[in-house]
Amino acid sequence: MQHHLIVSFSKDQEFEYKVPGGASAEDARKWFEREFELLECDVATPTGKVLAVDRILSVAKYAGASRFSDQLAWAEQFARYAGSILGRELIRVDVENYLIGY
Repeated sequence: MQHHLIVSFSKDQEFEYKVPGGASAEDARKWFEREFELLECDVATPTGKVLAVDRILSVAKYAGASRFSDQLAWAEQFARYAGSILGRELIRVDVENYLIGY
């Protein structure tokens, strides 16, 4: 399955990726956990549990638009792993509104 991922920081800052699937969900979870820690992400949740969608949104937010524009290999890896975790062909990561749409 190919994943089409759009990461949006605002109307004027959107990044699109079309990447092949194939990464395991476990590898994807580990990558997002590592990036979440490296970027020192902080998510306040009522239960204290950080869900996969929270990790994806937080990593995008803390990495910032500059990482998506300047580090293509990292951004494509983000897209591939987000697609693997979410298992959808079309995914929109709306950083500004902290939402993921399909």
